[in-house]
Amino acid sequence: MEKLKRIQPIRQVLALIFIAFFSMADPEPIRYSVQEETEGGSFIAHLTKDLGLETGELAVHSARVVSDHYKQHLLLDPQTGDLLLRETLDREELCGPAEPCVLHFQVFLEMPVQFFQGELWIQDINDHSPTFPDGKVLLKIPESSQPGTVFPLKSAQDLDVGSNGIQTYTISPNDHFHVLTRNNSEGMKFPDLVQDKPLDREEQAEYSLILTALDGGSPPRSGTVMVQILILDVNDNAPEFVDTPYEVQVLESCPLNSLILTVSARDKDAGHFGSVSYGLFQPSDEIKRTFSIHEVTGEIRLQKKLDYEKIKSYRVEIEATDGGGLSGKGTVVIEVVDVNDNAPELTITSLTTSIPENAPESIVSIFRVGDRDSEDNGKMICSIPDNLPFILKQTFKNFYTLVTETLLDRETRVEYNITITVTDLGTPRLKTQHTITVQVSDVNDNAPTFTQSSYTLFVPENNSPTLLIGTISATDRDSGSNAQVTYSLLPASIKNATLIAQLRRRVALQAKIVKKPKVANAFVSREVREALQAMRSYQQTGNMVYCAF
Repeated sequence: MEKLKRIQPIRQVLALIFIAFFSMADPEPIRYSVQEETEGGSFIAHLTKDLGLETGELAVHSARVVSDHYKQHLLLDPQTGDLLLRETLDREELCGPAEPCVLHFQVFLEMPVQFFQGELWIQDINDHSPTFPDGKVLLKIPESSQPGTVFPLKSAQDLDVGSNGIQTYTISPNDHFHVLTRNNSEGMKFPDLVQDKPLDREEQAEYSLILTALDGGSPPRSGTVMVQILILDVNDNAPEFVDTPYEVQVLESCPLNSLILTVSARDKDAGHFGSVSYGLFQPSDEIKRTFSIHEVTGEIRLQKKLDYEKIKSYRVEIEATDGGGLSGKGTVVIEVVDVNDNAPELTITSLTTSIPENAPESIVSIFRVGDRDSEDNGKMICSIPDNLPFILKQTFKNFYTLVTETLLDRETRVEYNITITVTDLGTPRLKTQHTITVQVSDVNDNAPTFTQSSYTLFVPENNSPTLLIGTISATDRDSGSNAQVTYSLLPASIKNATLIAQLRRRVALQAKIVKKPKVANAFVSREVREALQAMRSYQQTGNMVYCAF
């Protein structure tokens, strides 16, 4: 019991530290940067210094790194405090065209529980050259086209971003055309072919030019494509889409070959020059795999299953071309609507499988939950059964702590199976369950008790030493070494000695008076019984009972 009293203040201090930490505002994240393609195992930073800790404290506090991504990209050496790359990072694979490319992570200290937010900025390197989607561009221009007319060309693609991305376009020298580099609404650069002089099909019916895309790397990378220009007889109207841009919403559970929408374009020309065919304009590989358009009807259908968690929207460029080679451009924006198709995920980051009984609020487990869906489909509720002496506390973002709510009693129950249920709010609701088994370890909180409150044993006179005169028994509700019972006789107190001396004097006096041994013995037996009863009443102390004979 004294040992428990010494432990109690220490646990109270730890609980106060725990509460104080989670009442603090989120600190600014620590930021580091690394170039993509840096080899795995490379040194990023010395966390011990940056977190204001002393050497070796990360190991003492059981520090670890937890990534916001479902794949762990960082390693922490708690002995040295070094933050290292787990593997080589590819910025284009991690972030695609997004800029900046930032990996969020947390440094988690377990004892006491503490979090530090961190960001790793992935710097782009010029490791990709511009590429054109097709090996050859065919452009048909009517001879009636006037100088200053602009003809959009298919832009190149460069997986790099920023200054390493495409910066400018050039075309091989000629007398009739030049190229302008422009920015679209999303900041991407695309080429426009501009006519400089009137065209005469009878003078020259075809031009073959080289279009070059240059990025801004050092040294720069480039890509080229052949542009073949055919000069046509007069066709003075290009097709125009009726309702561009088109906007449509599609459930991610939509089956394959489903009709997304039908587009339509008109051409004021008649006959062959007025007939329109449809196609996808400069589609990416993802667009070509996911959607198809019927050349005659303009129906756009689904070719690949949608996944809201990977791509939330598509911007599909479409083209309508008439019989004379003129074309009009349009845009279809397809919004993917989330369906509750992902169950919540639960990750245990810390677990204690044995809790001492009579201990104050103790941390059993720290875990993290997540759901790949969005909106209500991604909102979660954590719960445990109501009939257990444990509660859940939300500590940081999607981190929860399972703690004891009341003192545990091993003598009442030695084991608990706690089922943690994480349920989302989607329709239908999906849930994930994880069961934790907790053992209650014994504390010496029960004193031994005799099976009887008093014992009466008879001893014949003139007995030999070590004679067995009776057996007493005591039990202890604790377990293991805490339940092992030993027996001993305690020396008589001063009051007991005085009582026995008085008894002996009374017996001797009675023997003298009566002068009959049998009568004296009978009297002694009665006196002894009274004296023993008095001694038993006196020698009951605490939770233990001592018997004297």
